[in-house]
Amino acid sequence: MTMHTPRLAHHAVAAAAIAALAAPLAGAQTTAPGQLGVIEVTAERRIENIRDVPISVSAISGESLEILNSGGQDIRQLSGRVPSLLIESSFGRAFPRFYIRGLGNTDFDINASQPVSLVFDDVVQENPILKGFPMFDIERVEVLRGPQGTLFGRNATAGVVKFESVKPELGTLGGYGLLTFGTDTMVNAEGAVNVPLGESSALRVSFQSQNRDDWVDNTFAAGPTREFEGFSDNAARVQLLVQPSKDLSILGNLHLRDLQGSARVFRANIIKPGSNDLVDGFDETKVAHDGVNDQDIRNVGGSLRLRWDFGGAALVSITGYESIDSKSRADVDGSAGPYWDFASPFVPGTTVGLQSETADNVPDHSQFTQEFRIESTGTGPLQWLAGVYWFDEELSIEGFSYASVPGNPQNGFITQRQDNQAWAVFGSAGYDVTPQFSVRGGIRYTEDEKDFTVQRFQSPLSFLGAPDAVGPVSESRSASNTSYDLSAVYKLDDATNLYARYATGFRAPSFQGRILFSFGPDISVADSEEVQSIEAGVKADLWDRRARTSLTAFYYEVDGQQLVAVGGGVNTARLLNADKTVGRGIEWDFEAYVTERLLLQMSASYNDTEIQDPNLRVATCGGGCTVTDPIVGGLAVIDGNALPQAPKTIFNLNARYGWPMAGGEAYVLTDWSYRSKVNFFLYESVEFTGKSLLEGGLRFGYIFGDGKYEAAAFVRNLTNEIVAVGGIDFSNLTGFINEPRTWGVSFRASF
Repeated sequence: MTMHTPRLAHHAVAAAAIAALAAPLAGAQTTAPGQLGVIEVTAERRIENIRDVPISVSAISGESLEILNSGGQDIRQLSGRVPSLLIESSFGRAFPRFYIRGLGNTDFDINASQPVSLVFDDVVQENPILKGFPMFDIERVEVLRGPQGTLFGRNATAGVVKFESVKPELGTLGGYGLLTFGTDTMVNAEGAVNVPLGESSALRVSFQSQNRDDWVDNTFAAGPTREFEGFSDNAARVQLLVQPSKDLSILGNLHLRDLQGSARVFRANIIKPGSNDLVDGFDETKVAHDGVNDQDIRNVGGSLRLRWDFGGAALVSITGYESIDSKSRADVDGSAGPYWDFASPFVPGTTVGLQSETADNVPDHSQFTQEFRIESTGTGPLQWLAGVYWFDEELSIEGFSYASVPGNPQNGFITQRQDNQAWAVFGSAGYDVTPQFSVRGGIRYTEDEKDFTVQRFQSPLSFLGAPDAVGPVSESRSASNTSYDLSAVYKLDDATNLYARYATGFRAPSFQGRILFSFGPDISVADSEEVQSIEAGVKADLWDRRARTSLTAFYYEVDGQQLVAVGGGVNTARLLNADKTVGRGIEWDFEAYVTERLLLQMSASYNDTEIQDPNLRVATCGGGCTVTDPIVGGLAVIDGNALPQAPKTIFNLNARYGWPMAGGEAYVLTDWSYRSKVNFFLYESVEFTGKSLLEGGLRFGYIFGDGKYEAAAFVRNLTNEIVAVGGIDFSNLTGFINEPRTWGVSFRASF
């Protein structure tokens, strides 16, 4: 048995394994031609058939991620691959922002919390830069929709994205290597090797290196950065498994990342006034910038997991440590000259707006987590677990602003410091009342304390008489919460389950100090948010396991949802709490062998979100956009608006057809992902409504050598559909776009 999912020689079985490469659902290998394998997940901290889990959950296989990674994409490639999941970023390949069922956070500050928790190998990745760690040598990704406060704690009000890397295996020497060449001199390499170290230990070393040349040219001759969008993103993971007895296992994990390349490329005036179309003649390969653009991210982390089985129960300890060091600088206004001379009066109607060039550095960061839990291991009708959890994070941020004049001198500097400690006790239990009916429930008590200090040393508005030195200014918040969930599963027959779930969760208070760049002294604060959610659904295997499906309906209410009013004419950001937000919708997964060689997989979701707060008003764009909300006192009334970056519809389709050839199997695979239009901001406007987006991929491949080798050619974003996926609204119709079409070839070998 090799360490990576093997590719079997028989064409039908190979079709089942390779079909998972682009599928929204991850399955185990099939047991018969044309029959689907069982999907196993750990959504509730134990291995279960996905059909038996009373949660709306989808899984994505490691090989599916491998296919998407071959195009050089980052974690944002998961957006739209399962129901109700969207991922975007205004930070480039780092700092992804996750949204589940419309709940997310558009805040771009490095200390921003998110309502979607990301858990990598059982360790929460709290800081948004940690959430961008590359995906390689992954066994599966689980997307848990709805509040997960009982087992995963605070800041999981929308759900959890859970990564499981491939673990070391005792007694096995094996591995794989993958090499890809493609557009813009793209060279991607990925691999892993599993080495046995005697009978009771094994080592697994895995790595990924993604590299691409710049493909966007700066047409502004005096621009200090001449080209954009290239990167060198390198990561590695080393895992050591020691299992001295069948009852004790120790797993150590050390991982690191080094990313150098471009920050997000902002593009001024790319949206046509009065519409959300790109301007006529838009060329994605050209910009005009007078600012510096670069990004340098380093991440080092590790974990230690111990499991000791004894007498019907097991003790589990998970210790985690993460640290980041990052520098990111960009021309936020997305334009170049003529320069705005602050000493001269501004002329209304001119095309030159507020010039903005900023950088955010993280010189010091550390995150320590510790979890102890004890859980049942028997096979009786009662299953349970109980535990304690500790979280400690220290984060320092340096914020810079620069004048976009020759030499790009620094004209602003602030520092921010955040210390966050949290602890929790939790428990969960499930009981089989009858062979057909079971119930589960859990409860978690959490206390969270956060201290925040911001200080300004240099003001970009000192020319207007603003003092350079302000602060230090400090704020502290503590919060406690009891989250719980209750669910039930009823088995209609051996292949069909009905389930219902009620769950709560909370997000701890948040701080934001960016406003001190231009104004102050002030710290923006958002109090805790709390969510209540109910969902019900059906999960079934169909047609003698030739197909499976799941369908979920849900409704939730968020009290005091944390929102951020980003940008506006004053180019700042303020945290807000909405009185109430509601969401409702449906989610559907389907997978079937249409024929023995044709696998079809589809998923879809419908999300309807609404902010309900008649007194909540926000600043609008600094100029050029057509606001459709009521304006009162110069501010937009956002009561009744949908949440930002919350598409009503997400749809995904994947199809694979394989046929035997001499010595192997050839296949063709296509995957398509669609999301409907989105609002970029809390207020609604014509220009800053993102158009719907449909992206597709096509892959031709040949598997040979008893499944050990694969050669393939691929295209991503096949139709080269380019739209604005986010905006900057403080001075002009600035936006940023999705990735254009890429293509390449790849070769994979396993042993």
